[in-house]
Amino acid sequence: MTEIPITPENHTCGLVAIIGAPNAGKSTLVNAIVGQKVAIVSNKAQTTRARLMGIAIEGDAQIMLVDTPGLFEPRRRLDRAMVHAAWEGAQEADAIVLVVDARKKRREYLEPILTSLASRKERRILVLNKVDAVPKEPLLVAAEELSAAGGFDEVFFISALTGDGVPELKARLGALMPKGPWHYPEDQVSDASERLLATEITREQLYRQLHDELPYDSAVRPESYKTRPDGSVEIHQQIVIARDSQRPIVLGKGGSKLKAIGEAARKELAGLLGLRVHLFLHVKVEENWDESRELYEEIGLDWVK
Repeated sequence: MTEIPITPENHTCGLVAIIGAPNAGKSTLVNAIVGQKVAIVSNKAQTTRARLMGIAIEGDAQIMLVDTPGLFEPRRRLDRAMVHAAWEGAQEADAIVLVVDARKKRREYLEPILTSLASRKERRILVLNKVDAVPKEPLLVAAEELSAAGGFDEVFFISALTGDGVPELKARLGALMPKGPWHYPEDQVSDASERLLATEITREQLYRQLHDELPYDSAVRPESYKTRPDGSVEIHQQIVIARDSQRPIVLGKGGSKLKAIGEAARKELAGLLGLRVHLFLHVKVEENWDESRELYEEIGLDWVK
């Protein structure tokens, strides 16, 4: 059998929206399909805030994966902006992938999502994630019940963390992409600017190193990003918190915690960019930062009422 060469004439390209409840493993799945880290991950819910795109190649197909914030009942403006971003990411997609944490036995939280999906015309794929921690029989029951409720066309059982089932899902997504030119160069893995990527990496370290000490009312604001004459990158960022009482938590004794956050973020950025990185962080108290239209634009979220 003669292998068909990959040429622009037989390229396919399409958009896949990855949606689901908070902490279902959406970002981990996007990273697994792309083959490298393009989205930050954390064991904390609601880590992803803005729409970020990972770009994967499968044969002659380019798959644009939109990693969206988790879908949940919004209570404040930031919540509403995140939910809006999630559904916006599903607009005009060639396929919608709903990622569900298979370990959760109670699934009432999925009802609004399933109701919304049932009436959509896009191809809908159900992905049961973290299946390595669940017996087979409950998985099959869950798949049958969710498929009926959401009108899914296909079901996949995976573990995004270990990679089990991910190649099969990626191959299927590649086969679903419509004929058309690739939108990005073959070696590009994300649509995020280096400036936005840098703020996301620092925010990931906030989640990792402060654990439950700092509430979700914090953000990382990009200030400047420039290349020095020696080719290294100088980055200045602002960690925005809501109350002055949170400042000691971020700073740590003698500034040790802020230094650790900055050092970890700097090392990861240097590895991702392949460049020497100079990262400067400072903390600012801004009580109502989540009502700042300018900050929403800076972190890649739409302003919603």
